[in-house]
Amino acid sequence: MKQYLKLITFTFLMFSLAACSANTKANPSSADATLNQQVVENLKHIRQVNDYVLQPGDLVEVHVFMEEDMDRALRISGNGTITLPLIGNQKIAGKTVLEAEQSISNALKTYLKSPQVSIFIKEYGNKTVYVLGQVAKPGSIEIPPEKPLTVLEAITSVGGFTDIANTSKVRVLRMEKNKQKTFDIDVSQITKYGDKSLDMVLMPGDVVFVPQSIF
Repeated sequence: MKQYLKLITFTFLMFSLAACSANTKANPSSADATLNQQVVENLKHIRQVNDYVLQPGDLVEVHVFMEEDMDRALRISGNGTITLPLIGNQKIAGKTVLEAEQSISNALKTYLKSPQVSIFIKEYGNKTVYVLGQVAKPGSIEIPPEKPLTVLEAITSVGGFTDIANTSKVRVLRMEKNKQKTFDIDVSQITKYGDKSLDMVLMPGDVVFVPQSIF
């Protein structure tokens, strides 16, 4: 469960209410605070149910308990490997965090007694976005390489809205330079009137959150 705790901690910090927002007040309203907390809870659930699979380009921190000289911050190479002292190249892309920790631990057993390895994802290198809240199939999706992905397209790709979704206040959360930016998108204007100028293009790491209609 170590990787879950780390991802949860990262997620909470990532979407801390103290972070800056692009179009909300410095002191968020109660409704804004509730929405942000729901985003955090949804991300926890997604990452616990669908344990993240490491990808080339991800920046990871590798820690070996009681072996500080082994600690490294490394970016996974294009062929899916990182290089560590004693054991050299280790392929971890395509593995979950837990599987990668176990694989490195097994490799180190030749040199260390009962090595305890932990991996923390500092930066996601792939083009993943998350679509959460009142959609048919909340989860993560990949931005296609051939064209941009918009908010409406992302929601459609996960089955569309539920019956209790607030389509006029879809929220996009984005991290830029360690600061949170928040954008409210009125998807109802896009679907009813075809105003595609309101359909925001997503960036890797964005979170699209659809609240309930009571907000």
